[in-house]
Amino acid sequence: MSIRNPVLKGFNPDPSFLRVGTDYYLATSTFEWYPGVQIHHSTDLEHWTLVSRPLNRAVLLDMRGNPDSCGIWAPCLSFSNGLFWLVYTDVKRLDGAFKDTPNYITSCSSIDGNWSDPFYVNSSGFDPTLFHDDDGRKYFANVQWNHRGSGTGGNPIHDSFDGILLQEWSPENGLMGDVHVIYSGSERGLTEAPHLFKRNGWYYLTVAEGGTGYNHAVTMARSKSIFGPYETHPDKHLLCADGYPDHPIQRTGHGQYVETHWGDIYHSFLMGRPLPGNFCPMGRESGLERCVWKGNDWLYLEQGGTLAREIIPSPGEQIDASFSELATIDAEAFYDFSSTELPIDFQWLRTPFPERLFRIEDSCLVLIGRESIGSWFEQSLVARRQEHHRYNACTQIDFLPNCYQQAAGLTTYYNRFKFHALMLTYETGIGRCLTIISCNGDYPDGALTYPLQNPIPVPDGTIELKVHVHDKSQQFYWRMLDAEAWHSMGSPLDASVVSDEGGRGEHASFTGAFCGMLAFDITGAGQEARFEQFVYTPLS
Repeated sequence: MSIRNPVLKGFNPDPSFLRVGTDYYLATSTFEWYPGVQIHHSTDLEHWTLVSRPLNRAVLLDMRGNPDSCGIWAPCLSFSNGLFWLVYTDVKRLDGAFKDTPNYITSCSSIDGNWSDPFYVNSSGFDPTLFHDDDGRKYFANVQWNHRGSGTGGNPIHDSFDGILLQEWSPENGLMGDVHVIYSGSERGLTEAPHLFKRNGWYYLTVAEGGTGYNHAVTMARSKSIFGPYETHPDKHLLCADGYPDHPIQRTGHGQYVETHWGDIYHSFLMGRPLPGNFCPMGRESGLERCVWKGNDWLYLEQGGTLAREIIPSPGEQIDASFSELATIDAEAFYDFSSTELPIDFQWLRTPFPERLFRIEDSCLVLIGRESIGSWFEQSLVARRQEHHRYNACTQIDFLPNCYQQAAGLTTYYNRFKFHALMLTYETGIGRCLTIISCNGDYPDGALTYPLQNPIPVPDGTIELKVHVHDKSQQFYWRMLDAEAWHSMGSPLDASVVSDEGGRGEHASFTGAFCGMLAFDITGAGQEARFEQFVYTPLS
C-alpha cells in the first residue's frame, strides 16, 4: 500500500511526530479550539485515529479572552522514562509588538490518560520543544521573541524572531544553567519551531522558516555540541514549495523527524491544498515524506528536491502501482448524539467549562444561548473541521426565540471575522424566521452583513438546515422536518472568506474552516436550542 497526503485532513498544523515502539503519534496545534492539542495514533503511518485531546481542564488550559488564532501553538510530544511529555504554548496576544507566550509542560503514563498539572517553564517566546538526551538530561528550546523588532532586515529577515533559545530543564528544578541562543536561521528568516534529535554523534536541529504561507520551509542544521554552533544543511531546506506555484502541495514546513521500527525514515510537515486563487479552506494540514541519509550525514527527501509528494511509499515498500491516483471519497459522518459524550470530532471555543455552553440529553445536543458569535469568552458554538473542498452538512433544530437577540442555527466558521451562518431567530411583525448573517473578513472593519434581503418566516416545529460547499462557493437551504423539497436561502455566498487567506490574509489567522451548530442569546436569558443530529457528507 501507499500513503496519501495529507495524512491528517482539515485544520491540523504543526505536526509533532513521535514513535514509541511500534506506535506512532502526531500532535497538532488547536489554537483557540477546546480541548487543546489533537493527538492522532497509527501503526502503519497510513491510517490515523484521533485518540486524545489532553488539555481538557482549566488548570491545563483556559483561553477565555484569547484573541482569534491565539491559544495553543505548536505542541511537542515526546516520550522518556515511561512517560509521554507534552510541551505547549498558550499565546495570549497576536497583533502588535508583544505576543505574551507562557510555555508549559505536562506528562502522562498513557496517551489518553489524565495528564498532570502543568509545569510553567518560561514566556520568552513560542514553539517550545523538549529534548531527552541519551545521558538522561533534558533540554528545553523555544523561539526568542523580540518585541523591539522592526519587522524587517537582518538575519533573520523578521527581526522579532530573535533566534532559538536552549536551556537545560528538569521536573525537579525547572530551567537550569545558562540560556544559549543556538541558531538564528538561514536568510529565509522567520526561524521558529525547533525540534532536536541525535544521530551518529551529531545533534540535528529542524526549524520552520519563511512564515506559515507560501514561502514556508523546513530547514535543518547540526552540531557536535547541543549548545552549538550549528551549521546549516548544504541545501538549507529539506522541504519547501516556494517557487513551484502549480505544485498541489503548498506551504510545506514545520515538522519533525522519526526513524521507524522498520528502519525507514520519515519527516512530518504542515501543508496546504490551495484552490485556484490561492486560498486554503482547510487551513494547514499534516503530511509525511520519506527521507534518506546520505554519506555526508545529512538528510534528504527520498525523491530528491524539496517538494512533498501526494503519494508516498508505506514503510518498507515502494509506491504500489495498483494504488489509485484518483482521490477516494471518504465516508459520510453521521452524529445522532445518542452518547452522553460529545463526539470526538467536535470542539468548542476557549472555555474549560463546556457545561455552561451545551449538554447532551435525549439524543439531542442542547446549546445554551450565551454571548455573540464574535465573543472571545463564552460562545455556544460546537463544530467539526472541514476536511474536503466539497461537502454537504445538515442538522435538525428546534428553537423558539422570542426576540431578534436570540438566534441559533448552522454555520461555516473560521473565526469571529470570517463566517456565514443560517440562523433561526425572531423578527417583530414576522415571528419565527430564518436569516443569514455573514462577516466577510477582518479588513477593513469586520462588519456584519445580511445577505438575505428579507427574513423567511417559518412555522413552529423542528426544521432542517443544510449547507452545500463547492470549492469557493456555498449555498444554504432549509426545509421542515420530513419534507421532501429543500428551499434555497438567497444567493450563493463566497466560501473563500472562510479560509486562511480570507480577510487580512494568511499571516493574520492560522486555523481552518469548521462547520457546526451555534446559538446565542445576548439578552442573557440563556435560551436553549436543541439539535437532533448532524451529518457531514464529503462530495467528489
